[in-house]
Amino acid sequence: MPRTLSKLIGNTWFFLGVAFFVVLAAFPFYWMLITTFKTNSDLYNVANTPFWFNEWPTLEHLKYLFEETLFARWLWNSLVIGVCVVAITLVTAIPAGYALARMTSRKGEALGIGIFLTYLVPPTLLFLPLSRIIAELGLQNSMWSLVLVYPTFTIPFCSWLMMGFFKALPVEIEEAAVVDGCSLFGAFIKMAIPLSVPAILTVVIFTFTLTLQEFVYALTFVSSSDQKPITLGVTTDLVRGDVFFWGELMAGALIAAIPVAIAYNLFLDRFISGITGGAVK
Repeated sequence: MPRTLSKLIGNTWFFLGVAFFVVLAAFPFYWMLITTFKTNSDLYNVANTPFWFNEWPTLEHLKYLFEETLFARWLWNSLVIGVCVVAITLVTAIPAGYALARMTSRKGEALGIGIFLTYLVPPTLLFLPLSRIIAELGLQNSMWSLVLVYPTFTIPFCSWLMMGFFKALPVEIEEAAVVDGCSLFGAFIKMAIPLSVPAILTVVIFTFTLTLQEFVYALTFVSSSDQKPITLGVTTDLVRGDVFFWGELMAGALIAAIPVAIAYNLFLDRFISGITGGAVK
């Protein structure tokens, strides 16, 4: 009986802990959801309870977002920027990570750490020299400036991530492919790439998420509303002075968050496999 009681108490504390973190993680989404569909009179009435609907839900905030703002354009800009940056990062980070992983000396590991450290440099220090480059290329006030700038922080981390994953792949697999007649590049394409799909998927999700949430570079290089990504458009065009369009702000944040949440949930197993792939040899 004492053992059963102890097990029951342990399970109770476990589920209470899980419930606490679930509520903590889900509450921002719940808050965005109810704010999106609340009427303005419900939102700004301090006598109402803010945690549920005190009046009938409305679609007026979503209607305003899509009809009175450039929200659809911001979504499109973010999608174009994300796809382009993901492509640039994959083309650069996969060969770089493979080359670093197959370097036999300690120089490869030191070089990989050095590349990763560049990811830690704050954007507030980098946007000054990058702004000069953007000006020289004539990309001021264009979303293409972000396509050029964002790989500066996605490539270092993703190269380091791919390096760790490729180190976990046995070299003998590629050597066997070379013995069977493949070139070194052929062994890389036919053997290393298919086996590194979890890591590649991790790079795709991580890179797209970073581009979707980045704010400092977008605020620095883009000012025209039709060129803004969603993070910049929502936070600048829906906040005017001391007036916050809370319904529209939460609607924009919710719509931007849903695809990322779905992607992480659908590919969670592969994402974890890609993140931890280089930890176990």
